Amino acid sequence: MQTKNKQKNITATYLDGSKLKACVVLTRWNSEITDGLLVSALLALKKCKLSDKNIKIVHVSGAVELPFALHKMAKKYDFMVALGCVIRGDTPHFDYVCKMAQEGILKVMLEDNIPVGFGVLSVNNLKQAKVRLHVGGEAALAALGLALL
Repeated sequence: MQTKNKQKNITATYLDGSKLKACVVLTRWNSEITDGLLVSALLALKKCKLSDKNIKIVHVSGAVELPFALHKMAKKYDFMVALGCVIRGDTPHFDYVCKMAQEGILKVMLEDNIPVGFGVLSVNNLKQAKVRLHVGGEAALAALGLALL
């Protein structure tokens, strides 16, 4: 099965993940968006033949907490997906949160030797986030592809 990337008009092929276990870690902060990212990720994983019993969903407070949860879950799964949404405000807090989440997730991938799909949106407003819900599925496919290497 194939799907089009909404932003770049690229076609992605769904892979066979039927023998793999996945963990999706998502934030409660901005749940209006992260719930949509989760739906997108789960749809992609289902199309890749992952069964419900092989997909664990873990919720954390916010994007800063994603790396710790991913690190804690890493040994139990073949790949993971990090989902979150950080919306710019009036203070530099946005920059710190985005940097901590991105660097922490990269560290988990490299130190725990596990693919992690990066589905953390960093946007200026809610409108921008709403048009990027497909990123959840793209992050799931990216991590699955790495797990199958």
